[in-house]
Amino acid sequence: MGEIFVTAMMNMFPQTGHFALAVGGSSNFFEYAVSISPRLFEGLKMTIAMTVCSLILGILVGLLSCFCSISKSFILNKLSGAYLSIIRGTPLMVQATFIYFGLSAALNMPITSFTASIIVLMLNSGAYLSEIFRSGISAINKGQMEAARSLGLPHGVAMRKIILPQAFRIVIPSITNQFIITLKDTSILSVIGVAEMMRQSQQLIANNFRAFETYAIVAVWYYVLVIILTKLFKLLERRLAN
Repeated sequence: MGEIFVTAMMNMFPQTGHFALAVGGSSNFFEYAVSISPRLFEGLKMTIAMTVCSLILGILVGLLSCFCSISKSFILNKLSGAYLSIIRGTPLMVQATFIYFGLSAALNMPITSFTASIIVLMLNSGAYLSEIFRSGISAINKGQMEAARSLGLPHGVAMRKIILPQAFRIVIPSITNQFIITLKDTSILSVIGVAEMMRQSQQLIANNFRAFETYAIVAVWYYVLVIILTKLFKLLERRLAN
């Protein structure tokens, strides 16, 4: 039965060439996976660098947008609302191509693909983190802020030392999800030539035409990376809970 399936798939997808080897578990598939691992590892380093840098900056942007959205200033509320509406209302790929091709041309200033990627991911993650932080702050009892103010603490100090630490514990699962989403979103940025894992896999396929195996291996790499990150954030969540 297995041989019939493999034969049928080879007839349907003759361009893969090595489908039977991949499905059948031949050592050739694993040899190929090992042979391309240095190239994918270079892409992995770029993927992690983009994710970490953009998330750190995204947290700062998200906090700033959050404070603007909950402030009593009409102008700040509108600016934050416009930012969130634009980012959440447009696809990530459109944002990337606009910044990398459109903005650089409008400003007559070249922007590297890495810089453009950091900007796009920062703005994108910051918009969603803004709402995450706002929901976390809203979950804290308002009486705590009133009690802090009654003790003479300035609003900023009370927010930084009393409200935000509690809100952060609440939103850790949501931050974990956003971290994973941003990590996976880096694959979209291969469209502007960033040498992350997806771009590396496309270049490998252009050289050897082994699309099935290459994409399968890249999918496994992403999956393992997401599992590791999930476990690390779960550990962080447990430690903060204690």
